Amino acid sequence: MIALLVLFGMLVAVAVSLVVVLLRRNHAPTETAEGLLIEQEARLRAHHSRTSFNSQVAHNSTPTMGDSHHRH
Repeated sequence: MIALLVLFGMLVAVAVSLVVVLLRRNHAPTETAEGLLIEQEARLRAHHSRTSFNSQVAHNSTPTMGDSHHRH
């Protein structure tokens, strides 16, 4: 019974420490123009990846529609 209580106590301690770490993170927005441009570029790359590698494209495309033949 004591071992079970110790186990649950350790699980609660880990959960509380994770909550504390997540709440203490700095979620401040980027303020410099360079940082905003980097964020915009990353967002555009992520959008391109989502549209290029979705299930419909991967399973219903012709062989010439892959990345090596991608038209811009």
